[in-house]
Amino acid sequence: MSDLITLTLPDGSQRQVARGTTGGDVAASIGPGLAKAALAAKLDGELVDLSRPIIADARLALVTARDEADALELARHDFAHILAEAVQGLFPGTQITFGPSTDDGFYYDFAPPADRGAFTEEDLPAIEDAMRAIIRADKPLRREVWSRAQLISRWKQQGESFKAQWAAELAANDDGSEDLTVYWSGDDWLDMCRGPHLPSTGKLDAQAFKLTRVSGAYWRGDQNNAMLSRIYGTAWLNKKQLDAHLLRLEEAAKRDHRKLGREMDLFHLDEVAHGSVFWHPRGFVIYRALEAYMRRRLDAAGYLEVKTPQIMDARQWEQSGHWGKYRENMFVIPDEVPNTEDEGPVVSDKAQWMALKPMNCPAHVLIFRQGIKSYRDLPLRLAEMGCCHRNEPHGALHGLMRVRQFTQDDAHIFCREDQIVGEIAQFCDLLDAVYKDLGGFSYAIKLALRPEKRFGTDAMWGWSEQSMRDAVKATGRDNADWGWEELPGEGAFYAPKLEFHLTDAIGRTWQVGTIQTDTVLPDRLDASYVGEDGNRHRPVMLHRAILGSYERFIGILIEHFAGWFPTWLAPVQAVVATIVSDADDYAGTVAATLRKAGIRVETDMRNEKINLKVREHSLQKAPYMLVVGRREAEEGTVALRSLKGGEQKVMPLAEAAALIKADATPPDLR
Repeated sequence: MSDLITLTLPDGSQRQVARGTTGGDVAASIGPGLAKAALAAKLDGELVDLSRPIIADARLALVTARDEADALELARHDFAHILAEAVQGLFPGTQITFGPSTDDGFYYDFAPPADRGAFTEEDLPAIEDAMRAIIRADKPLRREVWSRAQLISRWKQQGESFKAQWAAELAANDDGSEDLTVYWSGDDWLDMCRGPHLPSTGKLDAQAFKLTRVSGAYWRGDQNNAMLSRIYGTAWLNKKQLDAHLLRLEEAAKRDHRKLGREMDLFHLDEVAHGSVFWHPRGFVIYRALEAYMRRRLDAAGYLEVKTPQIMDARQWEQSGHWGKYRENMFVIPDEVPNTEDEGPVVSDKAQWMALKPMNCPAHVLIFRQGIKSYRDLPLRLAEMGCCHRNEPHGALHGLMRVRQFTQDDAHIFCREDQIVGEIAQFCDLLDAVYKDLGGFSYAIKLALRPEKRFGTDAMWGWSEQSMRDAVKATGRDNADWGWEELPGEGAFYAPKLEFHLTDAIGRTWQVGTIQTDTVLPDRLDASYVGEDGNRHRPVMLHRAILGSYERFIGILIEHFAGWFPTWLAPVQAVVATIVSDADDYAGTVAATLRKAGIRVETDMRNEKINLKVREHSLQKAPYMLVVGRREAEEGTVALRSLKGGEQKVMPLAEAAALIKADATPPDLR
């Protein structure tokens, strides 16, 4: 075997180096600047430590802070380990468990010593100081390979029962070996980890992280296991990035839809109905206005609205494939009269099972199957404002963003194969118009490709994926300007899908819209149409949504607009406020005029100063206030004020009503 191997660099150049050369060696050979900047290496696309020996020909890329996604992943992983080391240094006897990176930082779960109790946020400043000391010490991070037995023995000797349990349960390596990897921080602390890691703790910016909160977490997510203390942090490559993130968090806290929902009296959530929304009158005004807008858009686009049952027999879900692939997320219901006696089980073991629908698609296939369909009937676009239920874990529920009961702006398009590209392209144009109307959102388009566990043949998946590529290309959106990207393994179990990721006013992204090309469900549920040749053919079924769910999208809108909805969506579009009681009758006339114009209006005739009224209705985010006093009553005018900001202007009542009506007209009707 030759002692030389060939490394191909990103620019296509090649280097012959000694077998066992590391990425760090290559960086040093290129120049001292790169040697200092290098954080890790990529071998044939796999991220590895700079110190990992290279033993075969490979494509090599050196990772620096300019490779932000990889650099952040490395840094956040290292911050998690440093957190664990700092906690164990400050609180001897603490057991460590898991510590992954997250989308904006990291966390680590700990079992504190029995004599000190759970960690609290009061502990965080001291832990941060200890972490910074570890970073300043620039401790080398060194990888070693241990046998499973050796590592379990080490963990048991140190009283690390959680780590010992996890080491014992880890699957063997692909080659059947039992070896596990550990990383040393200096020579005095180690953790079990696959890596990779930075070369040393000093590669991190000690001012680029902040510990944010502490919560409880069950060992391995099971409520029957021990309760642990989870410490969260946010981490970045430098302090500038951290400061920008903290500013976004501060802004996000002000915009939190749960906080604004209370202040604006839009909705509430209650433990009597976990994950279900109690819409208040003002909140339901937004819901209805959004629903009416979507109905007009769908009507104009040639959709036919349907309504399907909430509960269907389990055998239907078995046939569709959901019972086997999705049952843990479904609410199941026994199809029998419950026992009314005090003694004995409520439900017998003879009950047939039904389920609340988690999605609408099987029911839409059943509608399609009624009667004989011809190729001339296609495309058939069936839409439903369908209420669905999914059995989300209690701990995962989050305001309007993650609920158990929700209503989708759902539709399924049954079409021929030759119609797919055109239908997806039309959907992309419809979605674009809706997102522009609802907030001027920018968005990125992603193609989620076949997952490892899936229905259907590779040929079917290849054809479906290419159809989606062709459709996006037909609209001119398959480029960087539209954030075009392909996501391997992220598709549904029955179909690839296009995902549409919105960016809101403070830079956060939300995956909402989707369209999926499905040939599996029509086949499983025996849907067919008569083709031009007189034979029966399977339709292609396009699953599609623009908002995703009304609940979540309204939550996004609340935060995007910080509660200041555009006038057509605002629960109260105008408030008529009096300066003196002499103007009460005229205030009633003004309100009646606005209502006749279709404007949602309230009056405020309290004996309070006008500045107080302005302040209170500003908190309620009403777009307009019309202030009236004796002079306005005598002259038939109003003092029109924009409560979001702007000067007050006196004008005739008819002019003010026309101005507000124009602003309150939904964008599709202008």
